[in-house]
Amino acid sequence: MYNHNSHRQNHGLLNGAGGHAYQNAMSIHKGYQTQSHAHQAHHIGNQHQDHTSIGGHGAYGNHQHTVSGGALSTPNFTPAHLQNGTPESAGAISKPKEHWAMQLQEYETIRAAMNKPHFYARNTPNVSRLPASTLSTSNLRNSEGEEHGERRRTINADDIEEAGAWDAMDLGGQGLKSMGTNIFRFYPHMRKIYFNHNKLTELPSQIGQMRWLTVLDLSFNNLKRLPPEIGMLTNLKKLLLFDNNLETLPYEIGSLHHLELLGIEGNRNFRQDLKERLMEHGTKDLVEYMREQAPAPPAPLDREWISLVDDADTEAEKFSVLSWNILCDRAATPTVYGYTATHALSWDYRKGAILDELRARKADILALQEIDQESYNEFFRPNLATEDYKGIYWAKARAQTMAEQEAKIVDGCAIFYKNSKYVLLDKQLIIFSREALQRPDMKGEHDVYNRIMPRDHIAVVAFLENRMTGSRLIVVNTHLAWEGWYADVKVVQVAILMERLTKLANTYASWPPCKDKEVFKYAAEDSQDSTKGSNTQPAPSQHYESGIQIPLLACGDFNSTIDSGVYDLITQGSLSNSHSDLGEQTYGDFTKHGMSHPFSLKSAYSAIRDWPFTNYTADFREVIDYIWYSTNNLQVTGLLGEVDPEYMKRVPGFPNWHFPSDHLALWAEFAIKGRKEKRKPVEADFGPSRRETRQ
Repeated sequence: MYNHNSHRQNHGLLNGAGGHAYQNAMSIHKGYQTQSHAHQAHHIGNQHQDHTSIGGHGAYGNHQHTVSGGALSTPNFTPAHLQNGTPESAGAISKPKEHWAMQLQEYETIRAAMNKPHFYARNTPNVSRLPASTLSTSNLRNSEGEEHGERRRTINADDIEEAGAWDAMDLGGQGLKSMGTNIFRFYPHMRKIYFNHNKLTELPSQIGQMRWLTVLDLSFNNLKRLPPEIGMLTNLKKLLLFDNNLETLPYEIGSLHHLELLGIEGNRNFRQDLKERLMEHGTKDLVEYMREQAPAPPAPLDREWISLVDDADTEAEKFSVLSWNILCDRAATPTVYGYTATHALSWDYRKGAILDELRARKADILALQEIDQESYNEFFRPNLATEDYKGIYWAKARAQTMAEQEAKIVDGCAIFYKNSKYVLLDKQLIIFSREALQRPDMKGEHDVYNRIMPRDHIAVVAFLENRMTGSRLIVVNTHLAWEGWYADVKVVQVAILMERLTKLANTYASWPPCKDKEVFKYAAEDSQDSTKGSNTQPAPSQHYESGIQIPLLACGDFNSTIDSGVYDLITQGSLSNSHSDLGEQTYGDFTKHGMSHPFSLKSAYSAIRDWPFTNYTADFREVIDYIWYSTNNLQVTGLLGEVDPEYMKRVPGFPNWHFPSDHLALWAEFAIKGRKEKRKPVEADFGPSRRETRQ
C-alpha cells in the first residue's frame, strides 16, 4: 500500500522534473469528502450532485480562480483582448456575451500567472492538509426520493485515503515536458490538477483514469491534440486549454455533461465553427453539439463465452439462463445519463437493441427486470413469441392502485421460457411489503411501516417442468431497493423471499405429475417448421423427496455488493441479528433471532475472479446483479465473459450505442446433476444354515 509520507522524499512522479524536491515543488491539498455518487443512476427527477465543493469550500478554500488581494482586475474588453482573428470594427465594439466574457476574464487571469510557479496555490487562502475526517459529511445521504430518483452510492473514505487522498495538485510554471504516469497510479481520486505554463506537447491517454477530476488546467502549453480518453472525465466542470496549438476537439468532449467552462482562447488555428458556437451559445451548447454529432464508435469484440467444464457429461440435461436489468424507458433520462447521445438513449433504439441481444443469445430462460407493462405487452411478449418464448409478468405493487394509463409505465419483473422445452406448472407473485405486514411478529413495528411498507418491490416465481425429461425447476426473478441507506430493507426483502421460497419448494415437492406435456401442434395445412419435433415420448414427471432437491435459480438486480448482508444471507444460509446492515432497526423475529434458509446457493459468476462490474455508469461501477443457483443439484458449465477491456477505456458509462442498458446481461449455462436413487438394502445370502443341514 502506498504510504503518503513517502511524498516528503524526492521521487520522480513527473518526467523532466528530476531536480525538484517534491515536498516543496508540489503544492498539494489533501482533502476528501465522503460523497454519494450516481448508481446506475437510472432514476428520474434528481440533478447530479456538485462534486466541486468540499466541506462547503473550494479545493483551496474560497478560491474562485481570481488573484487574491485584487492584483488583477476584470480586463476591459477591447480589440486587443479579442484574439484568434476576432474582427476589429471601426465603430463601437459589441459587448461579448456573458459566458464568453467569463472565458476572457479567466484567460487574462491565467496569462498573468506566467513565470509564477504554483500560481493557484500561492494565491489561494487556507492551503493546508485537511484530514478527511474534518470535512462535512452532510451530503452523505440525499433526500429519499421516489423509486426513480437519481441513485447515489457512498465512497469509503478509508479506501480513498489508502489510494492517495490528495484533493488538488498545482504544478504550474515548472517547465515540465510531460506528465508522469505515476500521477494516475498514486492519485486516482484527485479533484483538481493545474499544469498550466509548462511545455507539454501531448496529454497521456491515462488521463482517462482520473474519473473524479472537476478542474483540469492545461493552459499555456504546446498541446496539439487531446486524446479520446478525455471523455472519461465526466465530472469535469472546468477544462482550461488556453494558449495551446489545438486545432479541434475530439467528439468525446460531448461526454463531459457537467462541463461549465471550456477555455479555448489563444489556440490560433482552432476550428472557427466550434469557436463561434462556443462564443455564441456557451460551453453547454458546444458539449451537446459534440455529443449529438459524434458518429457511433466501432463496436467492441463480442463478449467471450467461457467454458468452465472441460469434460462435461454429454448426457447431462443442460439449460441456459439470461438475467438482465434492461433499464426501463421512464428511468433513462438525459439528466441522469447526460453522457449518452439522445438517439442512443431513446427507447425506440434501446428496445430494438435489447431484443436483438435476447434473440442472439437464445437462452432457454430469460429473467428481465425493469420492464414496464406497456413494453411487456406490446413489444417484448409478441416479439419473443416468434422465438418460441412464453412469459409471465407482474409490475411493482404500486401499479395495482393506479389508473390503467399510469400503470402502463410502472416497471416490474418478467420471466420468459422456451415453450417447446418447458411447461409452466405454477407462478407466484411475492410483494415484500405485503408479506411483512402480514407477519404476526412484525405487527406494530414502526420500522416496518416507515421503511419496508413504502418500498413496493416484488419477486416473480415460475415453477417449470422439462417436457422431455420430466425434471423440474424453480426460477425466481426480483429487483430489490437500490438506495444505499436502505441496506436493512434489502436484507429483510431477501429474508422474506427465502422464507416464501422455502414454503413454495416444499409445496412443489409434492406437486402432482404433469399429464399434458405435448406442445400444441398445428393442423396439417398450418404446420410450421418450428413445431416439427421428434416422435420421442415425454418422460414422466420426476419426483422430489423435499423442496431443497428441486433445482433453484434466483436471478435479478439485488442492488447489493459482495460485502453486503444480502450477499452473506444468500450464500451462507444465515445472517446474525447483529449484522451492521440491520442497524438499529427492529423487524420482529429477524432482528430478535436472525435469519436463515435451507438452500445451498452460489453466484454463477463467482467462478470468475475479479469480475469487474454488472452495473456501469459514470459514477458507479459495481457487481450488483446475480444468478444464484442451488449447488446440490446444479453445476455451472459456461458463462458469458466481460466486455472488451480496450473498448472500455473510452466508455464513460452505459447505456451507449452498443450496450442499451446500464446493466450487463448475465448469461450462464447449467447442467443438472445426476440424482442418486435410494436403494433398498439387500440381505446377504450365505446359503443354508448349519442347523438346516443337520435336519
